[in-house]
Amino acid sequence: MAELRLVELSAATIVAVNNMSLKPGQEQYLAPVSYGIAATVADPRTSWQRVVVDEDEVVGFVSAGFDPDAPEEHFRSVLWRINVDADDQGRGIGRFAIEKLLEEARERGFDKLHVIYEAGEEGPEAFFTRMGFSTVGETEYGEVIAEIRL
Repeated sequence: MAELRLVELSAATIVAVNNMSLKPGQEQYLAPVSYGIAATVADPRTSWQRVVVDEDEVVGFVSAGFDPDAPEEHFRSVLWRINVDADDQGRGIGRFAIEKLLEEARERGFDKLHVIYEAGEEGPEAFFTRMGFSTVGETEYGEVIAEIRL
């Protein structure tokens, strides 16, 4: 693996992000990338979206929100989505993206980062647990709310 780097989502990378594949069973836990991209258009001040690149190849995508005025605490500093192309999973790309996101949260003055996800056998819970997230609640729709303290 070459040196991973983050770049901003752009016209040059958006097609590759939209074409990333998932492993069987993962698609039920991840909304289409276009949903996350729409958030940037809705409020680019609070949206943070980055593409993980290995050499010139797009291998991952991470989207987060930072809104200190959000009425609910778990929406103030939140990981909205992370996905790594199926062929590149297990290489540390997700860990790299989360570590960079945590750096961004610290720089913005937050002391924790939340994630909201649907629990399930093929879901992301094991990954988030390995990264240090702990369950702190549940949404009204039954999704898990987890946080990591910075």
